[in-house]
Amino acid sequence: MSNNGSSDERTYKAIQGKPESRFLGLLRAVALIALVVGAIGSLVFMFRAGQHTPRFLLVLFTIWVLSPFVALLWANTLSKRWSVLTRWTLYCVMLVVTLGSLAIYGEWVDVRPPGSANAFLWVIVPPASLVFITIIVGIAALLSGRLSRRGDGR
Repeated sequence: MSNNGSSDERTYKAIQGKPESRFLGLLRAVALIALVVGAIGSLVFMFRAGQHTPRFLLVLFTIWVLSPFVALLWANTLSKRWSVLTRWTLYCVMLVVTLGSLAIYGEWVDVRPPGSANAFLWVIVPPASLVFITIIVGIAALLSGRLSRRGDGR
């Protein structure tokens, strides 16, 4: 008996044509496009706000502001073998972080405490985004693991 592919490959090919997998693929594409737009938009807002900021600080802030987007892009590359629930959650988190960052950096949503420095938003949003990503995707991964063990009869 020849084995032309692994069990995972056959399963993947079997579900490729299902509506859920098409929806997940569409969600992934939308999330990736939004991620790029969000990263570029965040940088545009940052450069506009920091017109008189020294270049060295702008370079540091560029790295800092892009860090959640890079982390999400990295998670997306790792997610190929993740469960559908975890991938779906990741793609939704990509959309939420993108929209949230643009809303906060564009000052459409005011989260700045009274009397805080102008740089407050640029300092707090990236680590808050990274914590949000870690918690939400981590919970989805834990739930997915528990659901798969329950489905295995364990």
